[in-house]
Amino acid sequence: MQRQSDRSHGAERASGRGALEPSPPEDADVSVLSAEVRAELRGLSPENAERVGRHLVAAGRLLEEDPARALEHARAARRTAARLPAVREAVGLAAYLSGEWQEALTELRAVRRMTADSTHLPLLADCERGLGRPDRALALARSPEASGLDAAEAVELRIVEAGARRDLGQVDAALVVLEDAGVRTRDPDLTEDGTIRLWYAYADTLQAAGRLADARDWFEKVLAADDDEETNAADRVAGLVE
Repeated sequence: MQRQSDRSHGAERASGRGALEPSPPEDADVSVLSAEVRAELRGLSPENAERVGRHLVAAGRLLEEDPARALEHARAARRTAARLPAVREAVGLAAYLSGEWQEALTELRAVRRMTADSTHLPLLADCERGLGRPDRALALARSPEASGLDAAEAVELRIVEAGARRDLGQVDAALVVLEDAGVRTRDPDLTEDGTIRLWYAYADTLQAAGRLADARDWFEKVLAADDDEETNAADRVAGLVE
C-alpha cells in the first residue's frame, strides 16, 4: 500500500502530563480506517475519536518506513484511548518493529485479552526471544492457541519456534521444526512471502548446522522466487560459493 509522507514530522505538542507527542498530519483521513476500527472509535467523544483516528492513520502510514515514528503516534492515541483494541494493537505492532520487545509484548497481550484473538501469537513468541527468553517462546509455540492459527500464522510461529531452538543451541531440532512446517512443499494456503520466509529460515538454519551445500541450494530457491528482492539471498549464495 502506498504511504503518504508524514507532513507533521517534528510538530509536537504538550500532553496533559507534560510529555511531548507528535501532532497528526493535516491530511490524515479517518475514513481510510477499517470499518471495525471506526466502530471502536464511535465509543469515544467526537473530538477524541477524530484525534485518535488521525494518530492511527499516521501510525499506519509510517509503520514500515519509520516504525519508531509510528510508535510515537500510536502511543499518542493510547494516551486517551487505551481501552480500544485497535489502539493497543497499533502500539504493539509499532513497538515490535522498533525492537521495543517488552512494550510490544505488553500491548499485544492486551489485544489478545480484549479480543480473544491469537493472531499475534507469533509476534508474542518472538518478543520473548527478543527478551532473551526462548523457553517462553517455545511454551507459546506449544500452547493450545497455536492450533487455531491459519496456515500463514502457523508458519510464522514455526519460524519463531525454530529460532528459539537455535537460541538454545538446538540446531538439529530447529531443522526438524521447519521441516515439519512443510518447508519442502509449496502450501497453497501460504502467500509467496510466507513460502520465501520459510525457505530462507531453513537455508539459514542449514548453514548454522554446517550443511553448506544444502544451505546454498535453499538460498538459491529463495533467490529464484524472490522477484521483489525482499531478502539478501543473493549475498548469501555468493558468500557460500566463495
